[in-house]
Amino acid sequence: MRPIKPESKIVYIGVEDKTLDLFESQYPVPNGVTYNSYLIDDEKIAVMDTADARVSDAWLANLEEALAGRTPDYLVVQHMEPDHSASIRRVMERYPAMQIVASQKAFPMMQQFFGESYEDRRVVVKEGDTLALGAHTLTFAMAAMVHWPEVMVSYESNEKVLFSADAFGTFGPFEKSEDWVTEARRYYINIVGKYGAPVQALLKKAAALEIETVCPLHGPVLTEDLGTVVSLYDTWSSYRPETKGVLVACASIHGNTKRAAEELAEMLKAKGETVVFFDLTRGDVAAATAEAFRFDRMVLCCSTYDTGIFTAGEHFLAHLKAKTYQNRTVGLMENGSWAPMSGKHMKAAFAEMKNITVVEPMVTLKGAANEAARAQMAALCDALTAESL
Repeated sequence: MRPIKPESKIVYIGVEDKTLDLFESQYPVPNGVTYNSYLIDDEKIAVMDTADARVSDAWLANLEEALAGRTPDYLVVQHMEPDHSASIRRVMERYPAMQIVASQKAFPMMQQFFGESYEDRRVVVKEGDTLALGAHTLTFAMAAMVHWPEVMVSYESNEKVLFSADAFGTFGPFEKSEDWVTEARRYYINIVGKYGAPVQALLKKAAALEIETVCPLHGPVLTEDLGTVVSLYDTWSSYRPETKGVLVACASIHGNTKRAAEELAEMLKAKGETVVFFDLTRGDVAAATAEAFRFDRMVLCCSTYDTGIFTAGEHFLAHLKAKTYQNRTVGLMENGSWAPMSGKHMKAAFAEMKNITVVEPMVTLKGAANEAARAQMAALCDALTAESL
């Protein structure tokens, strides 16, 4: 337990989980993840969200220690996804006088998850409603589809704190690390990225508030460079490239496509481009997707497999589409020993995405790269470097 800043009456009671390998059973978290929860200590005591079932015992112990024998008055539920709501039943049973504060849409979800919607203990709040705790007052703002329909955020006006639900969260530890932006980007693009318009609406609400601290449900409490954080969210949720550069991503079966893709990456670097190379067969597709959103351009290099796209490349394209990849320039490289077909399917996949420019020429290999293929690669590099943000 610790105050979120010196002299604060808001205490962190969350739990850091370093044993989890895959967040949501799909995103690698080598540095773990936090399930953040907070306690506002005032005349009335409010608990802000609970924690995942994996850490429920530890979270309840933190809560009891922070309470020091007292009884909480309110449990504020901002988001019903199980990594934040799974401990609701246990804490409501432990403190039978505590009321539960949430949006109208949250209570049916409690019935779905716990078989109980707390009709005799609920406080339903809507946009602009307030909850007075003493010196502290919470004001609630609805944040539907950031990234579930029941989500709300809470602004505490005395200490100027935004409890932001999943917004502004990140994978990794509670302490802010040097690669915070990298993990925040990977988190945002893959967890919230599909919902750019609702995030933009939330940013407009946040702009009207005087915020000194952001308390998300994952990752560090944010007290510095908040303008940079908000600017990044504005860029990501507007589907604008974050910076100029090229992701070269490949899905290679026996290695020829990968070697050609690496050669292409070196050609682009020789032209002064910032280039990130990614092997889709061995890397985290979420990280590749985040890099695709980071840069203004990408080259996708895929082998043909059963007359389609090799599976790792096909999975990557499906992930891009699901996260509404758009407003980018793309180059293509296909390979097929006797019938190259992946290029046709890649073009068709990008045609289903918004405002994607596929530049020519497409590089076609039949096995290992040869001089004809290298001439195509050089021409593709010229075409890509002629594009700009």
